[in-house]
Amino acid sequence: MLCVSGVSISGRKIAIGLFCSTFLYSSMSYGEEIRGKLLFGDTHLHTSYSFDAFMNQNHSADPDTAYRWAKGKPVIHPFSGVRVQIKTPLDFLVVSDHAEGMGVVRALSSNTAIEPDLGLFASLKRWVAVRMLRDAVKDPKEGYELFASLLPKAAANASGDPVTDPNHNSPKSRSTLGDTLQTETRSWHEIVDAAEEHNEPGKFTSLIGWEWSSVPTGANLHRVVLTPDGGKHAKQFVPFGSDDGEYPEELWQWLDKTSQETGTRFLAIPHNSNISKGYMFAETSLKGRPITQEYARTRIKWEPVVEVTQIKGDSETHPKLSPQDEFADFETYTSYIQTGGGTYEAKPADFVRSALKRGMAIEEKVGVNPYKFGMIGSTDAHTGIASAEEDNFWGKFAGDSVPAQKDGSHEEGGPIGNGWEMSASGLAAVWVNENTRDEIYAAFKRKEVYATTGPRIAVRMFAGWKFEDGAHDAEDLAKIGYAQGVPMGGDLLPQPENSQSAPSLLIRATKDPVAANLDRIQVVKGWVDSAGEQHEKVYNVSWAGDRNVRADGSLPPIGNTVDLNTGHYENSIGSPELSVVWQDPDFEPDHRSFYYVRVLQIPTPRHSLLDGIALKIDPPKEGPATLQERAYTSPIWYTPQT
Repeated sequence: MLCVSGVSISGRKIAIGLFCSTFLYSSMSYGEEIRGKLLFGDTHLHTSYSFDAFMNQNHSADPDTAYRWAKGKPVIHPFSGVRVQIKTPLDFLVVSDHAEGMGVVRALSSNTAIEPDLGLFASLKRWVAVRMLRDAVKDPKEGYELFASLLPKAAANASGDPVTDPNHNSPKSRSTLGDTLQTETRSWHEIVDAAEEHNEPGKFTSLIGWEWSSVPTGANLHRVVLTPDGGKHAKQFVPFGSDDGEYPEELWQWLDKTSQETGTRFLAIPHNSNISKGYMFAETSLKGRPITQEYARTRIKWEPVVEVTQIKGDSETHPKLSPQDEFADFETYTSYIQTGGGTYEAKPADFVRSALKRGMAIEEKVGVNPYKFGMIGSTDAHTGIASAEEDNFWGKFAGDSVPAQKDGSHEEGGPIGNGWEMSASGLAAVWVNENTRDEIYAAFKRKEVYATTGPRIAVRMFAGWKFEDGAHDAEDLAKIGYAQGVPMGGDLLPQPENSQSAPSLLIRATKDPVAANLDRIQVVKGWVDSAGEQHEKVYNVSWAGDRNVRADGSLPPIGNTVDLNTGHYENSIGSPELSVVWQDPDFEPDHRSFYYVRVLQIPTPRHSLLDGIALKIDPPKEGPATLQERAYTSPIWYTPQT
């Protein structure tokens, strides 16, 4: 049975609310069970327990606030004090506070006494520092400046190893910060308890997690770590942070060791590769060593998905890397997480599309693809409020919620852009049988997941060698897809004898019922040729309106109904649903390839335009007045027979 939160699909009909269609089947010829329930959630949200959130004016939105918001209840905004509420509740949420100093700044800044055995007031120097901290976090400007002063400096050697660079502010290990360990442990238990309290199997899922926040010399290497296991497992360890180890290999080693010792399942999700300075998806390890089969196998074991879109910009691709892609320049973010700012430079290792191509090239050499990942979106909001709606966006940090101060909410040229540079994005979508921790975790592991930049666009994508006629119009599209192909995140099976000469994709996309119509469906293909060269191409495969593809493969724009004076738009263009069976016209059976789907909405107003209208100023220059929200599916891979 196909049940979709907020959007319902039955053949070509669309309705608002929770709707269940006639997709009830067990298993198909390929052993694939039909996953008929589509869930939307956020795997990356910070509360007042994160040091940077607290120093940037989130003093009150704790994990309980985060879960209540996600479930659709009204909550109080931590900075403005107004009542806020999500329009369409989420189906799942991960509160992922930073492991480094988890809850410590919150505890130090509290007016309540801290337990004497924590030793936080062991010296006069420490006591003075605490008093200064309490004063600083009361003032938005002072709190931000204090936060910025704690960030790493720019690399002295831009081509060197960021971790060993002499200008890197290496964090102290927990052995020298032992007096905070009890506070971190207590905070972690409180976070776990909140997740346990709000978990409602079948209705709402709270997954337990945290963020490992390695950022050597401003190179973002952060990962969100989550587990589907409950509090009994989670309370057996304290989250591993960059103060325990800054190399990804150290995180994976800890995950392996802790998993064996406690029986806890984990996965890690890289994010903001767009600001990794060329290190997230590099051709070598962070230590500059060649990628081996063991490294590749370990990495993909722990990191089956990546976060491709969020508040700090989009990481799909970049105009410099995909100059033939007219939609490559989307929510481009250019601020590094370091003092002194730094000039932004897009590199192949910073973006997902380049990484997918690079992974296949590495596989040619070592036999394993380290970058064979699926894609999701999430917010990375530090407000305790998972907001990804343009007209209901509450910013990266709590102070970003006030339009009048967004252009000065952070220091110009500093490590974090101002409020209008932030993107109201994104969401993680998963295909499951039911809304539970185990089901969501399993979807992540098999990569039957996808990303949206905020709207709840429903997308199905299968690859196969032969789909029956009219499959894209069939009410039982999922039944056909699972029976005759493989879903997103999978591997296309070897070509059967006497089949057609090229693979086909079976695709259907349906609009968010409370949002904009769809413009088009595109297929993004990447491949490695016989000479080892990497290539990519974007195909327009289904679109709304009476338009014809040009000779170069491009498609005329859909149009734009946004009124720049009011921020209103009309669904008088576009389509509520698009579907197609597309066959690759450029298929070469000897080339490793991947395919993923990108779905574009018609243009809608960006949150910065809405603020400009409210403030009676010109649209802020930090972002376009309108944008085309989108969804990215996880890829399907084709590997030649050897």
